[in-house]
Amino acid sequence: MLLMPEVVTAQDPQFSQFYAAPLYLNPAFAGATQQARVGLNYRNQWPSIDANFVTISAFFDTFIESKNSGVGMLLMRDTEGQAGLKSTSVGLQYAYQLYITDWLTFRPGFQAAFYNRHVNFSDLTFGDQFDPNTGEIINPTNESFGNLSKNFVDLSAGGVLYTKNIWVGVAAHHLNTPNQAFEEDADPKELPTKLSFHGGIKLLFSPGTMGSGLYARPQERSLTPTFQYKTQGEFDQLDMGLYLTLEPIIIGTWYRGLPFKKLEGFNNNESIVLLIGFTKKGGQGDLLNIGYSYDYTISKLGSGSGGAHEISISYSWNNRDPRKPPKHIMQIPCPDF
Repeated sequence: MLLMPEVVTAQDPQFSQFYAAPLYLNPAFAGATQQARVGLNYRNQWPSIDANFVTISAFFDTFIESKNSGVGMLLMRDTEGQAGLKSTSVGLQYAYQLYITDWLTFRPGFQAAFYNRHVNFSDLTFGDQFDPNTGEIINPTNESFGNLSKNFVDLSAGGVLYTKNIWVGVAAHHLNTPNQAFEEDADPKELPTKLSFHGGIKLLFSPGTMGSGLYARPQERSLTPTFQYKTQGEFDQLDMGLYLTLEPIIIGTWYRGLPFKKLEGFNNNESIVLLIGFTKKGGQGDLLNIGYSYDYTISKLGSGSGGAHEISISYSWNNRDPRKPPKHIMQIPCPDF
């Protein structure tokens, strides 16, 4: 594919647990928990195919109560293909919390990121290296590609509008459509702007109870339908499903694809995603979330691809000054996975 730059179109990495990668989904989520938070995401896509599609992200964000502002940092590393095409990025984010009414809040957010893309063609093998009788590699190749690297700056923005139980958001990544071409004199290979629309509603049931007496506390019982639609260049995709929260356990399932839109004659059905998550709340507002999801491939690629495995871990803690009286702040009701 790397030898056909005129016909190849790149797409951004994706996470099935897109709300477990909030800063990657939308910079407006920076500081959205009203606390300090760290998180880690790992995704291994199609492990049965020797193509090495692995994405890792780590993030930190916090809320500055006196400024009604959230700040965050996002680190990403994406590896794909036999040649080890790697994309590494560091993004800084800022979001402002604007109270429109007592029940409606809007958060705009912005990100500036620095990207490095690197590819090592020396990891590939070519026909002139093989013994035609045995198939063994006996010769060095006459091809000379070497290592190639590209740096660029990337700009993104987004916003989230929400009430106590409903939220909708939009994000636009790669607003400056940076040039990804490795060679300076090559034709520009602009990274297309990616638009993402996401939202959902949390339906609360009668809570359960953990502990007894003075140590009793309510346990959340809720159903949360969600969706995410994204488009980038010639590609678009829809994720839709729901989360069932029976604290401390969260179960989720959703569908990825666009059944009403065919792609080159094929039905655009990609996968069914299944999630199991665990959440634990601490006495001072601390919150630990651990999630695992599996993508069962339903496209023509088939289940032999190995689907995709994804793990997410996040931890948030209260970092506000305990001497100050608590401030009324509405939290976004979106799930943590």
